[in-house]
Amino acid sequence: MHRIGYLLTDGFQMLSLATQTVFEYANFVVKSPFYSIEIFSPAGGLVRSSLGLAVDTRPMEAPRLADTWIIVGVSDPLTVEPVEAVLDFVRQAGSQARRTAGVCTGSFVLAEAGLLAGRRATTHWFFAQEMQKRYPNIDVDDDRIYIIDGPIWTSAGMTAGLDLALGMVEKDIGADVARSVAHNLVMHQRRSGGQSQHSEMLDLAPKSDRIQNVLNYVRQNLTRPLSVEELAETAHLSPRQFTRVFTAETGQSPAKAIEGLRLEAARLMIEQGRHSLEMIARETGFRDRRHMREAFMRGYGVPPQAVRRDARSVVLPAPEEVRVASTTVESIIQVSRSISPS
Repeated sequence: MHRIGYLLTDGFQMLSLATQTVFEYANFVVKSPFYSIEIFSPAGGLVRSSLGLAVDTRPMEAPRLADTWIIVGVSDPLTVEPVEAVLDFVRQAGSQARRTAGVCTGSFVLAEAGLLAGRRATTHWFFAQEMQKRYPNIDVDDDRIYIIDGPIWTSAGMTAGLDLALGMVEKDIGADVARSVAHNLVMHQRRSGGQSQHSEMLDLAPKSDRIQNVLNYVRQNLTRPLSVEELAETAHLSPRQFTRVFTAETGQSPAKAIEGLRLEAARLMIEQGRHSLEMIARETGFRDRRHMREAFMRGYGVPPQAVRRDARSVVLPAPEEVRVASTTVESIIQVSRSISPS
């Protein structure tokens, strides 16, 4: 049995505990208790999250009690200094456990304990620059879902912890099990560690209706070549004015934004349909399949074939095993059983 220990401190983020569901459903898929989970804190007892909900924990003990230690982050790591006892414990964990992970801002605890020195790591994009500034001996990548460097795993913001946990399941039990777990949890896409933290649809948030209308026009005309002159005409601006205004409002050049929108459209077609990659490339405005592959490698860190393989190779449980009517409801019930009211 692979033992997983979660280390919490006051003010931890509740969503980090959702990663436990990944390991729970891995046990369900393989029909055996492959993983066991326990929650620890410096003193044991009730530990309150940033929401005020309290979780019962065991006191921090010898790191050898777990094969994997997951250090849970807090809302603002810049205002909370880890106590020395926690840092000592994490240092021991890093030397004795099979692997040690920092979820979201939990990476700051690993950094302060010295476990990230000379390694690549990531954290929530909002705090990545500060991490690099505080710890110049770490190679901080602010645009990756999660990073594995030897026995140390670090993840980006909260939902990226689910991807990190799935990555652990894949490494421990295999890709088929990880895909089946993702399917059971109704995860839209099992993201690889190399994928960007950001969503193009969220990043493009223009301040004016004029630029929003341009983006709508782009989405409706992805199959065609789209020039700056054409988009500028749609915005009723000169090409030079349009480029300046568009970049100021979205933070991206028109060409980069268009590529991002093409990428998301192509990814959805790959995941949801059976069209050839050549046809998808044409339908989303790429010159050809090779051009689309280059864009996928830049944007997602994986080729289109990998996205298609994941979408097609989901391992479904046998009918008698499907006991979950609503993953969301079940997850809430499980969390509710492990917490005490504030």
